[in-house]
This record gives sequence, C-alpha cells and structure tokens, in this order.
Amino acid sequence: MDDVTQPDWDIPRPVATCRHLLEAARLHRIDASQCLAGTGVTPADIEDTTTEVQAGQELAILRNILARVTDPHEFARDVGLQYNFANTGVFGYALLASPTLGDAVNIACRYATLSSTFLRLTRHDALDGVVLEFDDSAVPADVRSFMLERDLFAITSMVPLLIGQLHSDAPIKVELPGLEFPIERLEFPGVTIELDPFAARSAVTIPFVLLALPMPAADPVAAQACAQQCEELLQTRRRRRGIAAQVRSRLIRDPGVLPSMAVTAEELCITERTLRRRLATEHTSYRALVDEVRVTLALAMLESGLTVEETARQLGYSETAAFSRAFTRWVGTPPSKHRVRGP
Repeated sequence: MDDVTQPDWDIPRPVATCRHLLEAARLHRIDASQCLAGTGVTPADIEDTTTEVQAGQELAILRNILARVTDPHEFARDVGLQYNFANTGVFGYALLASPTLGDAVNIACRYATLSSTFLRLTRHDALDGVVLEFDDSAVPADVRSFMLERDLFAITSMVPLLIGQLHSDAPIKVELPGLEFPIERLEFPGVTIELDPFAARSAVTIPFVLLALPMPAADPVAAQACAQQCEELLQTRRRRRGIAAQVRSRLIRDPGVLPSMAVTAEELCITERTLRRRLATEHTSYRALVDEVRVTLALAMLESGLTVEETARQLGYSETAAFSRAFTRWVGTPPSKHRVRGP
C-alpha cells in the first residue's frame, strides 16, 4: 500500500505549545536544555513567535520532560492552565465570535488541529443532545494520558469565557473513564454537570437547548472571517506535511538509532522505491534528510553545553572522530568550534 495515513495532528504546529511545556517544566525544576535535547528545537526557536515545529519535535520535548517529572498529573495541570483564548490565535477568536454554542462546537471539531490538541474531536447527535467525543486512538500510548489531562485543564479554564452567563436546567454529561480529574474544575454557574468516570469513552454530551443559545461575544461577520482564516491556515499546514516532513519527524524521534531508508519506508507503509521517488519530487533525498536532522540536532546539543563526545554518542556514533569528520563535512567547521562552554 503506497498511501501514507497520517494522524490529524501530524502537521506543523505553533511553537507556543512547546513554550507552555517549557514554562511548566521550569516549575518542576527541569532545565530548558534538558527539555530540548535531541529535538532540533533551540531556545531561540521557542522565543520566536513565528516559529512552527513538527509534531514529532513537540512529542520529543514532551517525552524529555515526562522522563524527568515526578508527578506527570501535576505537570499536565500546570501546562493546561497556561492556555487562554489570547494564545490560541484565530482558532480561539473563531470560537468566541460564533453565533451560537452549536456553531462553536462545529468550529472546534473542524479546526481542532489548529489548537494544541493531539486528540481528534468528533460530533454526532444523540437522543439527549450532541455528543462531542475526544478520540485519542491515534495518540502515541506513552503520552495519551498527558494529552487528555492537559486538554481538560485547558478547556475548563476557557469554558467560563466561552459560555458566559448561559443557563440551562438540562445537564451537561461529561464522560471521563479512569481519569482522576478535580470535580471542582467542572463546576460552572448556571450549568449542571453530570460526571461519569466509568464510561467507555471520553466525551461531553451537550443538550440541544444549550446549543441554540447565543454566544456572549457573538459576531457572525467576524466568525465567518475567522473561519475562513482557519480553513486557509489548516490547508497551508497540511501542504507542509509532505513526505519529507514525515521522514524528518521519524528521524528526530530517536536520533541515536537512525533507521535505514527501507525501514522508514516500511513504517510509512510504502515501498522504498516510492519513498525515494516522492522525496525527489520534494527536491530532497533520504541521505540529505538524515544529514539535515543530524546537523540540526548536533548544533542544538553542542549549543546546550554537551561535549563533542557526548553529542557523538547521542547521535549514535561509536567513534567521536567519525562524528567530527561528518560534522565538518556538513557545516565546514569542526564541532569544537560550535560548543558553548560553561563558565
């Protein structure tokens, strides 16, 4: 099979999500250099609001942190609480300007990948209302719990502004299977929440009567303009997730054990010949991508203070001399010239 099936979340993402990770990591006494090690993302990238990162890089940062935090649930909370509508961009404005809550739900499902979430949001009608389901089946298993907890804290932080003073006697049903979540986070004025911790899915059922109510900041003209911008941004990001981006993401995931082209092709469910041809159409090659990833990671490691020997080992080289020769071939100067030494 030559078609590559990618999860919805595997598109270039705003660096703000990584910034939230690093800020929360700082609260847990984890240094930024530890968070970014081996990801190809630099501190300068984090501070540049125009930077976009690949989903694989964001996952690599998250895994670096989760390997060091003592309380992953507290960390998920600390990350989620940093989110607000101001840092969700045009997606957040589209939600706020929606004419009704039902329109906002539709926007959330259609453009969720423009937010920080790795979950897939789907909507379907039930007898008692609309079910908004949070599908985590495409999320890597080792970060699945974090993603759901982080998103729940983010959502509950923004819900009051989203629903304003909406009132309804019909309860909103929240299904959170096997997840310990503080019940007080689900208490909102004018709305009754029914929590089901034993459900088989993660979902919210919103009564039809609530969906028809106007949003506090409803602006149909602005909502339409924001939705159009969301569509354009989504299509732009999807176009930038070509086969080369997928290969980069795979190589960054475990830079110490770079797979062969044949192994990568198999993981992408295509033949090696097809992978070579598709990379050629994007004006690159597998060898060029391997070199690109290695030099990016090497520079980041050296600039974070790792020695040449440590960097060589992190990148899978058994001999430091071999790494030094390769690095010099890539950038024209030896790695020792790029190492940032401590005081």
